[in-house]
Amino acid sequence: MITVVSLRDALLESAREVFETMVFAALEEVGDETASPCGTSEGAQAKDGLGKPETCLLGSITFKGHLEGCLGVCCDEPCAQTIAANMLGLVSTEELSENDVSDAIGEIANMVMGAIKSRIQSEAGTIEVSIPSVVQGRQLRNSLGEGTDLVKVRVSVEEQHTLEFSLLYREGNRT
Repeated sequence: MITVVSLRDALLESAREVFETMVFAALEEVGDETASPCGTSEGAQAKDGLGKPETCLLGSITFKGHLEGCLGVCCDEPCAQTIAANMLGLVSTEELSENDVSDAIGEIANMVMGAIKSRIQSEAGTIEVSIPSVVQGRQLRNSLGEGTDLVKVRVSVEEQHTLEFSLLYREGNRT
C-alpha cells in the first residue's frame, strides 16, 4: 500500500538521483518555513521589489492508473537557468534561450516522475505518464479538485536556489 510517507520518500530520493546524475548538483531538503519559490505559500515575500513574487516556471507531468495525479516542479527563473546550464554543460546562463530553460524544467519533471514510477510501481501497479508541460507566471500551483492528497518537498539547489516538488494524487482506477 502506498502511503504519504512512502510517496514523500520516493519523491525526495528520485529528485536527488536526477539532480546528482543529470544536473550535477546536490539537493538538500529545507523546512516548510521557507517561502515557496512560486509564491504560493501565505506570506510569500516579493522578490521583484514591486510587491509581487518573481516570475516562476512550473513543470508538470500527469499520471494515471491505480494512482492518478500530477507531479509539479516549481522554481524561480534564476534557479531554472542554473538547472538548464548545468544540464547542458554551460559555464554561463547567458548562452541559454528561453526554450532551453523551459525544456530543462520539463525534462526534470519527466525524469523525476520516471524515477518515482520505478520506485512505487510494485505497490501502485501500472502507472501511465503523460508528456511534461511547462508554464511561466506568478503564484503557480497545480490542482486536481477534491479528494486529493499532496506531498510537497522543498529543496535547496547547491545552497543558492529553492526548488519545490509537489505530488498531487488520489486513488484512481486499477488498469
